[in-house]
Amino acid sequence: MKNYTITVNGVAYDVVVEEGASSGKAPVAAPAAPKAAPAAPKAAPAAAPKAAGAGSVKVEAGAAGKVFKIEKKVGDAVKKGDAVVIIEAMKMEIPVVAPQDGTVASIDVAPGDAIEAGAVLATLN
Repeated sequence: MKNYTITVNGVAYDVVVEEGASSGKAPVAAPAAPKAAPAAPKAAPAAAPKAAGAGSVKVEAGAAGKVFKIEKKVGDAVKKGDAVVIIEAMKMEIPVVAPQDGTVASIDVAPGDAIEAGAVLATLN
């Protein structure tokens, strides 16, 4: 007989396996009582959504990813098409550009933040 500990879906079971006769069928031993299940990992608290910035024009992410770099700061003048934030998605750097001319009113993210598509990254006036 051999003793084994087998873990299935995070629950450990002690099992005993007998060496069987050559009948073609493997003998099956009844499993021992399961060990105490490991503690489930605690979920990180959900981050509170950031308040929308002070500006009336939203600069939104076109794809989910991670904020790689902030190109502009509050008070900077921007032209339509200027990069405001650079996000990284699928190992590519993607500029998020100003949808129109204006002045940066708020930057609502920081480098390293995980963002979803459509998230407001900055606002313009």
